[in-house]
Amino acid sequence: MFQTFDNVSDPSHGKARIAALRAELKRRGLKGFLVPLADEHQGEYIPAAAARLLWLTGFAGSAGLAIVLDDRAAIFVDGRYTLQVREQVDLTVIEPHHLIEEPPHDWLKTVAQKGDRIGFDPWLMTAAEVGRFETALAASDAEFVAVDGNPVDAVWTDRPEPPKGRVSLFPENLAGESAESKLARLGEAIGKAGADAAALTRPDSIAWAFNIRGEDVPHTPEALSFAILRKEGRPSLFIDGAKLDNVVRDRLEQIAAVEPPAGFAPALTALGGSVLVDKASAAFEVVRRVEAGGGKVVAGADPVLLPKALKNPVELSGIRAAHVRDGVAMVRFLAWIDREAPKGGLDEIAVTKKLEEFRADTGALRDISFDTIAGAGPNAAIPHYHVSTASNRKVEMNGILLVDSGAQYQDGTTDITRTMIVGTPTEEMIDRFTRVLIGHIRLTLARFPKGTSGAHLDVLARGKLWEAGLDFDHGTGHGVGHYLSVHEGPGRIAKTGHVPLEPGMLMSNEPGFYKAGAWGIRIENLVIVTAPEPIDGGERPMMGFETVTLCPIDRRLIRPSMLEARERAWLDAYHAEVREKLLPLLNDEADRAWLVAATAPLAA
Repeated sequence: MFQTFDNVSDPSHGKARIAALRAELKRRGLKGFLVPLADEHQGEYIPAAAARLLWLTGFAGSAGLAIVLDDRAAIFVDGRYTLQVREQVDLTVIEPHHLIEEPPHDWLKTVAQKGDRIGFDPWLMTAAEVGRFETALAASDAEFVAVDGNPVDAVWTDRPEPPKGRVSLFPENLAGESAESKLARLGEAIGKAGADAAALTRPDSIAWAFNIRGEDVPHTPEALSFAILRKEGRPSLFIDGAKLDNVVRDRLEQIAAVEPPAGFAPALTALGGSVLVDKASAAFEVVRRVEAGGGKVVAGADPVLLPKALKNPVELSGIRAAHVRDGVAMVRFLAWIDREAPKGGLDEIAVTKKLEEFRADTGALRDISFDTIAGAGPNAAIPHYHVSTASNRKVEMNGILLVDSGAQYQDGTTDITRTMIVGTPTEEMIDRFTRVLIGHIRLTLARFPKGTSGAHLDVLARGKLWEAGLDFDHGTGHGVGHYLSVHEGPGRIAKTGHVPLEPGMLMSNEPGFYKAGAWGIRIENLVIVTAPEPIDGGERPMMGFETVTLCPIDRRLIRPSMLEARERAWLDAYHAEVREKLLPLLNDEADRAWLVAATAPLAA
């Protein structure tokens, strides 16, 4: 199994551990300290050695921040985790707050007193984040203090060792471009940005630029590392040599100076000149080091972000192939659910294990792309639910089962959500599911001109819900990497997604609805942004979306009368494509029969 079901969250430790941290802060003359869910690389997934927020509070979500003061503690999470956080932290010690509705810097401004010294680890916060806190605390005549040595580490006596996962070369026949070519393009981009060099701290950016993959963090084939790229001259890659075999080392040394990670900080200080730094993703310490050496920081986006997001034809071909393979596994899984769930013996863990088994049967599975979200009944109402032995629920009759999952194949990363009914749905379930489906289809069918951002399109996925006074508290879509991170920038389909979408971006389309304490709905496909094409009678070419996910959508939860003609036509055409591409690849007659029935045209 690529995931475990251990209950990693234990709120009972929170009181003692926060007390120990407060004692350490007092020793250092600090009024408080920030504990983000982050490591030095600001990636989505972090190694066990960097899971300070989980260790301190018990919160096991993928995004959050704690502020521990001498007399109170608060944890900030977004809408995905407002229910989960209350189950995972000791509420007598830690106050939950909404990250978006009550930003932590605003909260801290209201509670900080004149002369307070609030500490932070400069390797774990970005320059942009630090700037917000500095401004907020200055309004209270308090001080935001960068500390040497994280005080959490000082009291974390059984902290795990840093990872040393094996690094592998990513084949050029899958990447579609050599590392030399990528590095040359990036050098030109650095020059155009007005810089002499760029500091890279995101492992997925480094993996793409150098055509390598790693095993340092769960579910994302990254090697924790740093890099300095130059407008002209040889780049430097800072990576633990223990992760490299002779073949990998020899190849990397052909294209870069390979140095240990400890050399990154002094190399930043020695750079001088103009250094491109992405203040939204690079640690604040990167800025401090560059400026300490007399260098000038040029604020700009990580130069790898956009090229990495614009998949080339070879990458797109691999992505399509991966989704056909994954579609077969998903059909086998859904057919199995329909046969087994009514018998009453399934629970969320059994469902999760079986799905991974079907994906492993492809013979190409390298990992899952994130811990599977398999929520039955009320657990489906928790958008980022993670099943454990403690939370495991039975799959019950006349209830909803939501499964959000994905796979890492060497030719592509997948991410799909399907919501299924076991038995007979209520009229409310059907209404909500159909509204979510209409939003999904309207976004799929969107045509839009160059310069359109995800924020412009987000309303299409929400409009039918808004008509009924409903909404969902997460983004509609995120970028997806190519055998890299399942969540990738810079494009997003969300209220805050302001980067223009461009051809070749791989995005998710995943509207939902969640009835707290009862059930939840989400429908997710991955789509590729297509090149602009003319429209008959139109004046401007328009981009659109190509759906690559291939898997039936549960027709039993749809009210056909709510769909417009073009929405019904899309669904029937989509199901016909799913049937045409997957049926020849299914060997079991029961699975084949299930697929034919599941993809039949929608009844009136």
